[in-house]
Amino acid sequence: MNYLCLCYYDVEKFAAMTPEDMGEMIEICRPHDAALRASGHLKFVGSLGMPHESHTLRSTGGTVVSEDKPFDDTKFPIGAFFMIEADDMEQAKSVAALHPGAHLSHILDGGIEIRPVGQCHTLGQ
Repeated sequence: MNYLCLCYYDVEKFAAMTPEDMGEMIEICRPHDAALRASGHLKFVGSLGMPHESHTLRSTGGTVVSEDKPFDDTKFPIGAFFMIEADDMEQAKSVAALHPGAHLSHILDGGIEIRPVGQCHTLGQ
């Protein structure tokens, strides 16, 4: 089964990070990224742009309205995502715990949300 993992962080803490904090975060991330990749369960991973770079489309009265803002203003936006394959939620939790986002609470708060994913479809195949 596939699981989508969403990594949340405190945007105010991120904005206040010093170059030293960023260096510490990078050093913490390296071995966790390597362990996640080596697990054999990672399908893909990606980082997201900052919330102020977001653009939202909503349906209002039967028309699509475009807004230059995140869908929801929150202290803890999604900063990264990754998809893993696991036998069940227990294994998914163990694998997701390898991701750096599970080890940065002292720097950025936040955490990881794990959601089961139904059938994935690729158009044209």
